Amino acid sequence: LPAGYPASYQATIDAAGKEGKLVIYATTDLKLVQPLVNDFQALYPAVKIEYNDVNSTELYNRFISEVAANAGSADLLWSSAMDMQVKLANDGYAQAYESPEVKNLPDWASWRKELYGTTFEPITIVYNKRLVAANEVPQTHADFINLLKTNPAKYQGKVTTYDVEKSGAGFLFLSQDAKQNPGVWDMAKVLGERGVRLQSSTGTMLERISTGENLIGYNILGSYAEARAKTDPSLGISYPKDYTLVLSRVSFISQQSQNSNAAKLWLDYVLSEKGQSILASQADIPSIRNDIEGKNDIDGLTKILGNALKPIPVDETLLEYLQPKKRLEYIKEWRTAAGK
Repeated sequence: LPAGYPASYQATIDAAGKEGKLVIYATTDLKLVQPLVNDFQALYPAVKIEYNDVNSTELYNRFISEVAANAGSADLLWSSAMDMQVKLANDGYAQAYESPEVKNLPDWASWRKELYGTTFEPITIVYNKRLVAANEVPQTHADFINLLKTNPAKYQGKVTTYDVEKSGAGFLFLSQDAKQNPGVWDMAKVLGERGVRLQSSTGTMLERISTGENLIGYNILGSYAEARAKTDPSLGISYPKDYTLVLSRVSFISQQSQNSNAAKLWLDYVLSEKGQSILASQADIPSIRNDIEGKNDIDGLTKILGNALKPIPVDETLLEYLQPKKRLEYIKEWRTAAGK
């Protein structure tokens, strides 16, 4: 029984053992979280994990079509597309569960006892250290726009960001930018003038910045960049000082879960000090707690970035841009501005 949990929790552990398995759909690469899966299996050997990593749009579509067909689906969904997770919960796909770990989370990180943020991941500007001089590195969003305006020849065709039509996370970051940054459409226009290269995956962007095919990338998930930069000396990372958006990967247990006790064990384990320490130290994904060793948690990042950190809240405000009409208008506005 985990320390500090009620004695009644043993019943959940026993029931999970009888269920014997847990099906997870996640947007996080398995190789990144393999240490987490291995440790969970060591703690609860009776529960076998089936971990499926898919992109955020596929995760959403596959889950709702399987549930509609009554075909059996994931017990637990874990996605970086925070808005799509809120929509699924709002549409009745999540079951309520009060995790014993909720007291260790910030207020903005859980919603209706259904959704739980599990990570604290800044959104960054990534650049090639060999080819972008130290005095060019943008410290704010305004600096980034200015760099592209004042060095047109150098940055033409050399800037990358997410394709907001294909990447759920990319769309989320851009829609959150609009809330923090009145200059977002000016930036889109400058990106268009510089012939921005759009990608649907973070890995592709980091690869192209590393080789120098692109010089700089905007709105890139910092956790992936930090993990790669450990072994790739070409990559530099800037955390904008005017505001740095923070993503949290959101989990919920399916209303239709066949193995809901096993899902509760996993959710609690990922939020626990042990699970969060493994995420922070072995997967390079910053912890949503503030009591983890090292600087890779809320406390450590706040010491560095202070009030510039703007976590995207896990709540119904994320639904605004998911209304089909609003989403299409926003993408159209972005395309027009960026000339795409």
